[in-house]
Amino acid sequence: MEYVNLGKTGLKVSRICLGMMTYGTSQWREWVLDEADSRPIIQRAVELGVNFFDTADMYSLGVSEEVTGRALRDFARRDNVVIATKLFWPMSDDVNDRGLSRKHIMQAVDASLRRLQTDYIDLYQIHRFDPYTPIEETMEALHDVVKAGKARYIGASSMYAWQFAKMQYTADLHGWTRFVAMQNHYNLIYREEEREMIPYCIDAGVGVIPWSPLARGLLAGTRHAEKGKDQQAGSTTRARTDQYAHDMYYEGNDFEIVERVVTLAVQKDVRPAQVALAWMLHKPGITSPIIGASKIPHLEEAAAALAVSLTAEDMAYLEAPYQPHPVLGHG
Repeated sequence: MEYVNLGKTGLKVSRICLGMMTYGTSQWREWVLDEADSRPIIQRAVELGVNFFDTADMYSLGVSEEVTGRALRDFARRDNVVIATKLFWPMSDDVNDRGLSRKHIMQAVDASLRRLQTDYIDLYQIHRFDPYTPIEETMEALHDVVKAGKARYIGASSMYAWQFAKMQYTADLHGWTRFVAMQNHYNLIYREEEREMIPYCIDAGVGVIPWSPLARGLLAGTRHAEKGKDQQAGSTTRARTDQYAHDMYYEGNDFEIVERVVTLAVQKDVRPAQVALAWMLHKPGITSPIIGASKIPHLEEAAAALAVSLTAEDMAYLEAPYQPHPVLGHG
């Protein structure tokens, strides 16, 4: 495993981050693994040297955090791992149990700490931008969370670059804690983040930890263009039932890019997913892609992608078919 600094902080994170949305309860999403099936994968991640684990309070409505906390307590020393979680999405029908108000931030961080069974969160992230709460209220509350010792760093997730820059400016203006990481939607099929957000993050020294680096599994090369958005496309439960993926992908020339990934993987005698991850790891500004793994071989292949070398010609070959996409993943 390789380790890099998260942005311009001194925090070292593994070049692969394990996304914990896959682990929790199948009652939340059909494709989610229950705890017994999750634990061997999490244990193997620790054995492979992964020290970066990303969850959110809304994953399995809190159960993912509970599974994450118990597994890391059993398989690792707390101070040896970097635990990231997020808040924003509704956790109940209550009107205040959502968003980025001071009230919700303060109750959400305490609830996450209880579920994770830890005294602090390494990276506490806002899951989306909240247009209904003043930025000053959100940034001051997050600053207070850090100063209370409940979080070491703060981060943000998908939004427009101007919104992120405005939040950073507000923190600077008042001497509050700045975001050190951006968890954005980015992969070979969706590269709109290259226009504004990633250049901004590079300039500002913000770590980039993309979600869906394999386009919800599409870049694994197991789905077929002729089936398009058909819910039966793909061989896994997630491929058949993940409506979010069907809303975002399967358009235009997406499958032409997938075909190039598969072709290059055959040439290099590796898996298509490894080529897609290697492409991202070769891109400037990228700290640690967040990968989902429902099987141990998926995790091992992701770790092995660190050793896959791509030439400039390889990168150009993969990128050539790309066409602009509408903004996806902010909502």
